[in-house]
Amino acid sequence: MADDAELAASEEKAEPALSVSAAMGLAKGALESIVVRLVGEVSELNDKPGYKAVYFTVKDEKASLPCMMWMSRYQAAGVQLAVGALVEMTGRFSLYAAKGRMNFDVFSVTLAGEGQLRLQVANLARELEAMGLMAPERKRPLPAYPEVIGIVTSPRGSVIHDMLRTLRRRYPLAKVLFAGVPVDGPGAADAMVDGLAKVVFAGAEMVLLGRGGGSFEDLMPFNDRRLARTIAACPVPVVTGIGHETDTTIADMVSDVRASTPTAAAEALAPAREETDGR
Repeated sequence: MADDAELAASEEKAEPALSVSAAMGLAKGALESIVVRLVGEVSELNDKPGYKAVYFTVKDEKASLPCMMWMSRYQAAGVQLAVGALVEMTGRFSLYAAKGRMNFDVFSVTLAGEGQLRLQVANLARELEAMGLMAPERKRPLPAYPEVIGIVTSPRGSVIHDMLRTLRRRYPLAKVLFAGVPVDGPGAADAMVDGLAKVVFAGAEMVLLGRGGGSFEDLMPFNDRRLARTIAACPVPVVTGIGHETDTTIADMVSDVRASTPTAAAEALAPAREETDGR
């Protein structure tokens, strides 16, 4: 009885060896039949003007993958790739037989995670800017000595206490109307719209809209289209103090005055106490 080695030898004699190009052709056919969706971080990027395609590399903790996307597809995607961006792509593996190189032929690409949120915010900002809602000439001056000030923010946490303390210190003559609303999570934007309407209806001459710091995702309610349009259409000036100094939201862009923090917003609302001691 023939052993395994003899059987293998006879099979090798029966199947002629492939040429390199034939073997690569088999590999190319197998690879290009695989269409997948994947997520990775851009680690290299080459999108020089005049190129017919964008070349980049994505990676994770254990592997990297060279990618190619035709310029027409890239421009249609409306995404600006950058090193460090997290992207989600659909495409297929491809093999350039002449050089023995594999890459990923990208059909579509979107920013993933926070990058996708930032793209949505940028698109909304362009839309509202085109409508004139961010125009400097639309922004209204603050009343010098308001008698009634509205505050719309969370009833919990240090922000409301800091703002009330600032107003009492600088301008104790003013009456404060407070609408306590959620400032993050589902429904927060609608609640803030409702809070703005309530304090204005109750007689506020100006409104402070604020919250403390948080991640970009935490601040997303302040990037809401309906909230932005409500601020722009508000019959009295709106001052925003959202997050930290480096945070800028759509609400900040359409407000009449944007302050760097909630406390700074309260200071912007109220004249200094020495200005009002004789009143």
